[in-house]
Amino acid sequence: MMSFWKDKRVVVTGGAGFLGSFVVDQLRAKDCREIVIPRSRDYDLVQMDAVKQLYSDAKPDLVIHLAARVGGIGANQANPGRFFYDNLMIGTQLIEVGRQRGLKKFVALGTICAYPKFAPIPFKEDDIWNGYPEETNAPYGLAKKMMLVQSQAYRQQYGFNSIVLFPVNLYGPRDNFDLETSHVIPALIRKCVAAKDAGQTSMTLWGDGSPSREFLYVEDAAKGILLAAEQYDGNLPVNLGTGEEVSIRDLAGLIANEVGFTGIIQWDTAKPNGQPRRCLDVSRAKQLFGFQARHALRSGLKKTVQWFQTNSQSIREVHF
Repeated sequence: MMSFWKDKRVVVTGGAGFLGSFVVDQLRAKDCREIVIPRSRDYDLVQMDAVKQLYSDAKPDLVIHLAARVGGIGANQANPGRFFYDNLMIGTQLIEVGRQRGLKKFVALGTICAYPKFAPIPFKEDDIWNGYPEETNAPYGLAKKMMLVQSQAYRQQYGFNSIVLFPVNLYGPRDNFDLETSHVIPALIRKCVAAKDAGQTSMTLWGDGSPSREFLYVEDAAKGILLAAEQYDGNLPVNLGTGEEVSIRDLAGLIANEVGFTGIIQWDTAKPNGQPRRCLDVSRAKQLFGFQARHALRSGLKKTVQWFQTNSQSIREVHF
């Protein structure tokens, strides 16, 4: 599909961030020559005027919308209003102005946080409306899910070609390793490395370790997004993941082993667990555009830990 990208002007919101940097790398490898990466200092996409200016400046054929206000449980608890409003306004306005400007295709990234708290395992796309999301990240999840409503409504009324993908939690090199705002894998890696370096005999983690999660290596996620952009033009939501889940307790053990931390892991059960289980049905992505993740969790963790240890002096931190 190299020729698909060759003459297209592509805007990648969030293109300087974690996932976005890998999407941009893969676009360049596919000979996409005109890639616009809007920076927040130049375009505050929460503001409609900035969204309109971006479209006027970039004149894109295709928009890949990855930008988000996002974080772990703590960040979601501290910023529910901001996470709701900013994500809602960014997505809504990008789609609306894209429609007005005759954009050829819009690729939106939702979140697994949009799924109901007690959705049957594995999460099937058809169950996405059958309940309320887990409370600690519901505002963020619902704001992102509104892009699915808008996408389907705009396709029906205006013939606007937009698709919405729902990935599981991502991990890999270049992630956000800030302990206050990061997701679980980078937070665990940083905590384990710090505990080992300090010679600690124990460390404490949130919750009781029982929840399960599914994780997708960032390079695989970027591949899935571009495959969907190339080959999928439907109105159905599509999951991106591996279809394999792991408990937080087992994940902590895997990371501690990879890092070389041999101390005791204690659990602070006064802290929230978050959603009880997360695991996706990934058959639709394979059927519709041939996506299948390549990295098993152990191999992805090994690469991520190695990257962190090599780059620990210049890691990315995101503050709200």
